[in-house]
Amino acid sequence: MSGAEEQMQQLRSKATELLLREEWRDSIQLYSELIDLCQSQISNTHQHSDPDHLSKLHKSLCVAFSNRAEAKSKLQHFTQALNDCDQALQIEATHFKTLICKGKILLCLNKYFNALDCFKAALFDPQGNGNLDIVNGYLEKCKKLEFQSRTGSFDLSDWVLNGFRGKPLELAEYIGPVKVNRSEISGRGLFATKNIDAGTLVLVTKAIAIERGILGGQDSAENAQLVMWKNFIDKVKEAVTRCQRTQLLIDMLSTGENEAGLEVPDMSIFRPEIEENGCSNDQKLDMDKILSILDVNSLVEEAVSAKVLGKNSDFYGVGLWILVSFINHSCNPNARRLHVGDYVIVHASRDVKAGEEITFMYFDALSPLEKRVEMSLSWGFNCRCSRCKFEEAVCSKQELREIEIGLEKGVDVGGAVYRLEEGMKRWAVRGKGKGYLRASFWAAYAEVYGSDRSMKRWGRRIPAMETVVDSVVEVMGSDERLLKVVVEGLKKSGGVVEFERAMKLGRGFYGKVIKKQALRTLLEIGINDKGY
Repeated sequence: MSGAEEQMQQLRSKATELLLREEWRDSIQLYSELIDLCQSQISNTHQHSDPDHLSKLHKSLCVAFSNRAEAKSKLQHFTQALNDCDQALQIEATHFKTLICKGKILLCLNKYFNALDCFKAALFDPQGNGNLDIVNGYLEKCKKLEFQSRTGSFDLSDWVLNGFRGKPLELAEYIGPVKVNRSEISGRGLFATKNIDAGTLVLVTKAIAIERGILGGQDSAENAQLVMWKNFIDKVKEAVTRCQRTQLLIDMLSTGENEAGLEVPDMSIFRPEIEENGCSNDQKLDMDKILSILDVNSLVEEAVSAKVLGKNSDFYGVGLWILVSFINHSCNPNARRLHVGDYVIVHASRDVKAGEEITFMYFDALSPLEKRVEMSLSWGFNCRCSRCKFEEAVCSKQELREIEIGLEKGVDVGGAVYRLEEGMKRWAVRGKGKGYLRASFWAAYAEVYGSDRSMKRWGRRIPAMETVVDSVVEVMGSDERLLKVVVEGLKKSGGVVEFERAMKLGRGFYGKVIKKQALRTLLEIGINDKGY
């Protein structure tokens, strides 16, 4: 054995040992040395003088590229890892381990068709004969994710029926009938390109980065949030450093300044099929800009327009989801989101018309105008949605202000609701206007409908609960508090019509990812006083 061969053997042995010990960075360094040595030996070996030796060198080089790709993929350096896979496959086109590694990377990048091709090719390698179950498992997974991504057909029902135990169904990235465009609300927004029914998915996307923790008391909670925010920033920085595409996606988000001058991106840039353009490790990061972007666009998981499913509901979480960041606030929102693992599932909470902007409520919009103005200013903007404009005109009426002050002072809520309903008749408030005002005073309505004493006194003088709920849902979409009042009503006088109303509200709240039987189970849990 020559000195070079002995050195290669030592490098190969040590690198493999580090790989098995999951010391990824150190193994990458040694595999890089091995690759350089192999390539040097190949260039110095004449093909006709020693073809067997040359074949062994090529085989060693293929394995080294393959193993380095695996280590890089573990560090989520996917672009570099794919390059190594391609180098290995140039040497041996059906190399089993490389095809599996490349397929798994493409799955992580949500490139399901390309991943499917890799796993199909792996079936033709003789090395795969003993691993057919593994390959077929990946093939099945690719097909499911590709179907989800293409159709938006997701089903979390089994996970829900199992009490959220175990891992939820693995989710694909999905972009529904939406596009980014100029918004009359603020800067750019996300708009429906066709009519969307309540409960229908708008998009499913995975976080660029996310940080979770448990918050204690007030002082410790503030400290914990600061630590989490620092960790979150570090994770975003790492994600940006690893991949140029991630940096480009984050870079297009708003910093809160010059909203009118921001470019409207084409939707193709958000789709996983777009080609990777290499890693950006050599590019200087503008951390001040990134911090401004995170300050404007980060989302907390437990929010008024969100529902966290599964074990993560026990934690405080903050994350960055690129396309979700384009969704503006409105006090008459039409969308909600579910958090499942690191994914956000956005769905219509009420029917949405083509051309209508998709909106969340950033703060509790089941509140009177004055409180909403305070909350919007604390978010750094002044809401000018159709509901706020309508209520600005109506709230100039002294009687409405008197009702609000009376409720703050603890007057009989039934009397306040009656006075509001009578006032709307005198003020000629019609249609959505009724829904807007009822939403503003929803806490009072909910208290009346939840009290046998109040209903005995005022029940015949105010609209039925179903009428009020329907009018609020028309302008606000489904909300957990609305659903709770309807479910409470089912306990007292449940019927088929009432249960169907609850099911419709449930679809708007949870979305169509939870099918009828699982949704029925969730509602029955609520009816049995065990919470949602």
